[in-house]
Amino acid sequence: MQLTPEHEALRATVKRYIAEKVNPFVDQWEADEIFPAHQVFKQMGDLGLLGLNKPEENGGAGLDYSYAAVLAEALGDMNCGGIPMAIGVQTDMATPALAKRGSAQLRAEFLTPAIAGDMVACLGVSEVGSGSDVASIKTRARKDGGDYVINGGKMWTTNGTQADFCCVLANTSEGANHKNKSLIIVPMATKGVSVARKLKKVGMDSSDTAQLHFDDVRVPQRYRIGEEGMGFIYQMEQFQLERLWGAINSSAMAQRAIDVTLDYTRERQAFGKSILDNQWVHYKLAELQTEVECLRSIAWRGVEMVCHGEDATKLATMAKLKAGRVLRETTDGCLQFWGGMGYVMDSPISRFWRDGRLTSIGGGADEVMLQILCKFMGTFPMQR
Repeated sequence: MQLTPEHEALRATVKRYIAEKVNPFVDQWEADEIFPAHQVFKQMGDLGLLGLNKPEENGGAGLDYSYAAVLAEALGDMNCGGIPMAIGVQTDMATPALAKRGSAQLRAEFLTPAIAGDMVACLGVSEVGSGSDVASIKTRARKDGGDYVINGGKMWTTNGTQADFCCVLANTSEGANHKNKSLIIVPMATKGVSVARKLKKVGMDSSDTAQLHFDDVRVPQRYRIGEEGMGFIYQMEQFQLERLWGAINSSAMAQRAIDVTLDYTRERQAFGKSILDNQWVHYKLAELQTEVECLRSIAWRGVEMVCHGEDATKLATMAKLKAGRVLRETTDGCLQFWGGMGYVMDSPISRFWRDGRLTSIGGGADEVMLQILCKFMGTFPMQR
């Protein structure tokens, strides 16, 4: 995809912001296992970065998806994976359906402040017993007068301890699992919403992740996004953008892993020469660089399809699958060349290694991506 001077100006703005307002504090936020989401999001909102492809009437820039993709890639300049992921939840995971399907009143109440950075959003899809198997969620929302009364819980909720509202997928009727769900905006201050616990993870330390409980949570039916029973479809649309976002951001993280490893191996001496002077090392880094470029190519082709209004599900799925594998291979391969320093918690490569492992799990595991691709190929067992 051909990027313009406007795209590059956006990239420069994001990189400058990261260098001045984020990276100097990342180590402390990683140690705290949380970053100040309201502070960071407000700064980004003031720069117009949280609604690049969102409606202008809600404070967005009304640009095409390629600008959101540039943001996702530029966030790779952050010295961790957790904060970019939290931003991605705000822009590309918890709000796309709201922007596309929400009523004018609902968008004014929640999307406008999310774009401004005045509200933090989270997404409530996964549950304790339902991760990649979205159709099997148990959370229910029954009608009572003009309200929904919601009971259940959500798991692995990024931004969950700091969020102002949650985009919740819940069963709103009986019947087929793909036709009985709705997306509902739930303000986190509503009576009955509780953070059961903040989860301690292997990586992504600066991003808070919560388990949520809903106990007779009452919200007006007007907080539903779009049509009742269409929530599964809307969430699949959100997943398409989430997976493209993840692939693009992962390619940037993988590139950072290569870049910092080139610097380290060029300076580190062993047996009278730099580590980089060993043929195996620079050949391996060249192979990894090639894999990163392949990933970027797939992901940006998907972005181009979205910009043209085409269904990018197949390419987004391929990109998500490739992203997890490339990031795992790249960070692990690079870590090896750091020797003992690669196994130290505060080295940059070990952080990329820990943070990157989530890519093959979150947003649909590798195995689910393969299942989706098999359906496209007509090789899924039930299609034989």
